[in-house]
Amino acid sequence: GGPWSLAGGFLVRTAHVILTWVITLILFLHDTGKSDKLRKQEETGQLVQPVLFVLLVLVSVLLYFAVSLMDPGFILSDDSDLQVISEPANTSVLTPLQWAGHQMLQPMRSKHCQTCQHCVRRYDHHCPWIENCVGERNHRWFVLYLAVQLLVLLWGLHIAWTGFSYTPTWQLWLRTNSTLLAVAVLVALLSLIVLLLLGSHLYLVSLNTTTWEFMSRHRISYLKHCGADENPFDRGTFHNLWGFFCVWGTVVWEQVYFREGSDQV
Repeated sequence: GGPWSLAGGFLVRTAHVILTWVITLILFLHDTGKSDKLRKQEETGQLVQPVLFVLLVLVSVLLYFAVSLMDPGFILSDDSDLQVISEPANTSVLTPLQWAGHQMLQPMRSKHCQTCQHCVRRYDHHCPWIENCVGERNHRWFVLYLAVQLLVLLWGLHIAWTGFSYTPTWQLWLRTNSTLLAVAVLVALLSLIVLLLLGSHLYLVSLNTTTWEFMSRHRISYLKHCGADENPFDRGTFHNLWGFFCVWGTVVWEQVYFREGSDQV
């Protein structure tokens, strides 16, 4: 951490909230005279879509703060299950972790984050947009946040796209729709980014691998001896997705690794 990371996190989260609600207000209040716009629906008493859209935006903001502020799986010196990792006979895949002058074994699939200055269980990556690591405890919430955010962005893109006013000339059209056009371009770009992020995370989750493992497997002690298509944690797509989204609690990955009979190390 440190004061700079705290200040940086505050600025990033503030920017996210401001950008979200500015875009929402522009989409909601921009008057094009069309009856299907949220503002027209609200004025005529058709509240279902306006209320649903605002609620969805609110849920996306709450999920953003939950993922951003929650513990991603920091390893603390008093973690009781740190002792269990000494059980496997082959400990060459375990990494010593220095903590406050004491040395302990670092759980498999964890990694020290240079930005957060913490070791994180089932480390995926450090996300600058949430100013937090994505790890064991918040990864599923991060994926859920991406899904809700994509739904909000696509709905917003539809609102912007159908809200353009028609004019006889391009110059007049640009003057009339400049604000909505800027919002539509920004929302389209954000939609593409979030879609790619969500798709890549769902793909990796379906394989029971992490972004860090996928990008750096040649440098990771417990994976670098595996074949290109070999993953000791892969239990099949259904079980991988079920374990990720529906099974709560800390998994001792050493037991999974050695139970699968991995002898690559």
